[in-house]
Amino acid sequence: MMNNIILETSGLKKVYNVGKGNAQTVLKSINVQIKRGEFVTVMGASGCGKSTFLYNISGMDKMTAGSVVFDGQDISTLSERELSNLRLTKMGFIFQQGHLLKNLCIFDNIILSAYLEKSNSRKEINKRAIELMKKTGISELADKDITQASGGQLQRVGICRSLINQPKIIFGDEPTGALNSKATNEIMELLENINEIGTTILLVTHDVKVAAKSERILFMIDGNIVGEKHLGKYVKENQDIRKREEQLSSWLIDMGI
Repeated sequence: MMNNIILETSGLKKVYNVGKGNAQTVLKSINVQIKRGEFVTVMGASGCGKSTFLYNISGMDKMTAGSVVFDGQDISTLSERELSNLRLTKMGFIFQQGHLLKNLCIFDNIILSAYLEKSNSRKEINKRAIELMKKTGISELADKDITQASGGQLQRVGICRSLINQPKIIFGDEPTGALNSKATNEIMELLENINEIGTTILLVTHDVKVAAKSERILFMIDGNIVGEKHLGKYVKENQDIRKREEQLSSWLIDMGI
């Protein structure tokens, strides 16, 4: 029987040396579980450790102590090459800035990681990329340079790229932070659809409107997760998003933000 937990941290700690004899503890013994298919957001004031948490649980940064078990595998035991392969095959990433390659057209940016992963033929990869671009409404951009697309369109490119290898989890670091409200709503609807088909999503965000569409919110202060709010799955057809936003805002005030 498959374990229902896709990601679990135990005593996760991150310390940076900031000068001779000085150390800054950014993550303080974090214990958390993420279930398969969950949509989770992490909130907290700037500098509380949200992004550091994301980078450590995804293996992009090396933890100081503790463990992170992803899909049954303790990533603290993996080499850099093994971590890179894990991220390539089982994880997808969406950032506030797209980190797209300027020397590649949009289509090539989307397919690059799948070509590197090498588990499918080029024909299969190209077909999947075309399908993803169609679903996200950016088919007409395939041959364009990234300078010819809007911020919202580039985030759609990032979503296509994150999904090209059919990952088990999508990590997002403020993926809507630089977008206007219309583009934010469009990106969130895409992420909701991705989550509905079973992909786990974990986002870092400051935006109550974004977090209110998630299933569970983790609240962080000074490197600790100090509380969580369960809102349940958001079902657009029969739930008032404003009530969820009000619930969440009230809880955040109680938490001291």
